Amino acid sequence: MRILVCVKQVPDTTEVKLSSEYTLQRDFVAQVMNPADESALEKALALRDQHGGTVTVMTMGPARAESMLREAITRGADEAIHLTDSAFAGADTLVTAKCLQAASEMGEGFDLILCGRRAVDGETGQVGPMVAALLDVPCVPNATDVRLENNALVIDQLTEAGVITWQACFPAVITFCEWSHHLRLPTLMGMRRARNAQIRRVTAQELGIKETGLKASPTRVVRIHSRPVGVRPCQKLPVDEVLAALVHKEVLP
Repeated sequence: MRILVCVKQVPDTTEVKLSSEYTLQRDFVAQVMNPADESALEKALALRDQHGGTVTVMTMGPARAESMLREAITRGADEAIHLTDSAFAGADTLVTAKCLQAASEMGEGFDLILCGRRAVDGETGQVGPMVAALLDVPCVPNATDVRLENNALVIDQLTEAGVITWQACFPAVITFCEWSHHLRLPTLMGMRRARNAQIRRVTAQELGIKETGLKASPTRVVRIHSRPVGVRPCQKLPVDEVLAALVHKEVLP
């Protein structure tokens, strides 16, 4: 089983700075692997350990993101792919998904693609499902676990109403909730492998994508504003008034 884990390097802080084009400035703060992506990586490693196969980690980002890929190898990943090109800068979720989809189809392809359900520096939760849609494969977001039963995937999905269990065929895309699996510690053997590992670097031209980055992105941030901490535009109403309002808006019958 060939498993691909899409990971992202994010700022290790809740404070962010924006450029004049409202894109994140990342150079001023330490970078770490996105917490939800850690869950996806750990589950991929566990599936490989149990059923065999390989785990490949892939990210799209600047040169410094290579350190995160090498860290993933210290934890047990077999190989790494780095989509790195100045042409990628400023890409929105759709353009990012198109790049990841194109890269995932290079070579032999993958049986299973895992990623975090959202990134802490964006919170959109869009990239994983978009990759699945572009690949035209099943997608289960917000997963807490996945296992193999009778050559099929059985996935536990966290919802507001509780946990729903789905069954899916290969290939598929699954996005994992943060903290659902704790990433294993590095090993000495993994550190040696990571030091000498050949990271495969892929440019926009190699992907065959002519337009990418901020200019090709159909969405972008055009305005931002802040709101004082703890201040929310909410009203406290009795339950009967809330129900009456929902009926009036035809949310409830």
